[in-house]
Amino acid sequence: MIMAFSSRLLSKSKQIQFCGSQITLQQTHAIPVRFFAKQADPPALKGDNMLKGIFFEVKNKFETALGVLRKEKITIDPEDPAAVAQYAKVMKTIREKADLFSESQRIQYTIQTRTQDIPDARTYLLTLKEIRIKRGLTDELGAEAMMFDALEKVEKELKKPLMRNDKKGMALLMAEFDKINKKLGIRREDLPKYEEQLELKISKAQLEELKKDALEAMETQKKREEFKDEETVDVKSLDIRNFI
Repeated sequence: MIMAFSSRLLSKSKQIQFCGSQITLQQTHAIPVRFFAKQADPPALKGDNMLKGIFFEVKNKFETALGVLRKEKITIDPEDPAAVAQYAKVMKTIREKADLFSESQRIQYTIQTRTQDIPDARTYLLTLKEIRIKRGLTDELGAEAMMFDALEKVEKELKKPLMRNDKKGMALLMAEFDKINKKLGIRREDLPKYEEQLELKISKAQLEELKKDALEAMETQKKREEFKDEETVDVKSLDIRNFI
């Protein structure tokens, strides 16, 4: 169970994607202007050096995560807000020490890498839509349609397609996006709060997965002859540190 748990720190489940969808979309709709700008690619590695680099990076991150988990107490109780908050705190510590992305950072990175060579605003927004759909995220706020309407308005005013290097046109679009954010009650200064809410939802989802895994493991163990007379342990009493 603990190995599967640690491995999750380097990946993301569909359940987590679903839980964070609404807040994630709020963040996407309040994208800073810098994500419209192009950035240089990092130097490329080749052959064995690339493979070795990837191996040692993953190995180091995994060992760092285990090091934190050996010290921090986690209570597997997804219905207890205090347990969820503590779990989120531990995960944040792991991300900081292992240099891992948070959920919102993953999405921002995907947007940045997928859109850096796109020259026009319309293709940019279409790419955002594609990313949202592929990640299984829903647009419950209806903001996506509003963003396209805003682009349509700006392009009619400019009488031409809006290019990302058009500073005046992009300023007009950002002003329209600010109106959308205001209408939806989204403020740029509140983005850290949205991210915190998202991470708590993720933490609860992961604790639910851990609880399910633990119950299944105990049920399997009870079927073995040497454990059939033992009482079932309350999952909340388990200390993950004892299993690492």
